[in-house]
Amino acid sequence: MNKKVPALSIFFPFWNEEKNIERVIKNAIPIVGKVAEKWEIIVVDDGSSDKTLEIAEKIAKTNPNIIVVSHTTNRGYGAALRSGFEKAKYDLIVFTDGDGQFDFSEVINFFKKIEKSDIVIGYRKKRFDNPIRHVLMNLLRVWDFVFFGFLYRDIDCGFKMLKKDALQKILPFKSEGAMITTEILAKAKRAKLKITQVEVSHHPRIYGDQSGGNLRVILRAIRESFILWKDLNYGKS
Repeated sequence: MNKKVPALSIFFPFWNEEKNIERVIKNAIPIVGKVAEKWEIIVVDDGSSDKTLEIAEKIAKTNPNIIVVSHTTNRGYGAALRSGFEKAKYDLIVFTDGDGQFDFSEVINFFKKIEKSDIVIGYRKKRFDNPIRHVLMNLLRVWDFVFFGFLYRDIDCGFKMLKKDALQKILPFKSEGAMITTEILAKAKRAKLKITQVEVSHHPRIYGDQSGGNLRVILRAIRESFILWKDLNYGKS
C-alpha cells in the first residue's frame, strides 16, 4: 500500500480479555500509523469482570487516539459492535475481534477491495476453533441462506470493513448477540450494497475462552434471527 487513507476508525470488542488486550492494541498502533493519515482506535469493553477495562484505560492515557467505551454489564457481541459503530467518527471503519486470533496487518488487503465496494468481509483461510464452532458456522450459513437469501464463505468472521456512508444506510442495528453479523449482511443485501470477500489468516487463541458455542449464546442468536426476519419482512424499515 503506497498511499495512506485520509482517516480510519478501528474498533475492537473485548470481554474478559485481560491477557490479550494490550498485545492486540499495541500491535495495531504502528500498523494504523502506516496506513492512515488520521486514525482512532476504539476499545469497547463489554462489561468485563477481569482487568480488561483497567488495562484499556491505562493504555488510553498514553495515546489521545485511543478511546475507551465501556458497558456496565456484559451485553453481548452485537452490543459491543453497535457501540463501536456509534462511536466511530471517520468515513472508513474496520473492526476485528479482540482475542488476538487475527493479524491486523492484513487490513491492507481490505483497502484494495473497499475502493470498489461498500463492505469488505473477511473469510478465514483456515479456522482455528473447536469442532463445535465449525459445525455452528456451517449451520449459520445454511440458516442465513434459507431465511435471508445470502451465502458467504464465513459469515461470522470478526474482521470487516465498512464505508460510513454505507453503514448509515443499514442502521440502526438491534442485535445484542452473535446475530449482529447476519443483521449487517441481511440489511446490506436489502440496501443493495456491494459486499466483497477477502481471505484472512486465523490463529489459535493463546489466552482466554471462547463463548460462541455457549448454549445461551446460540439460543439468543436464534431468537434474534427470527426478530430480524420479522423486521425485514413486516417492519417499516
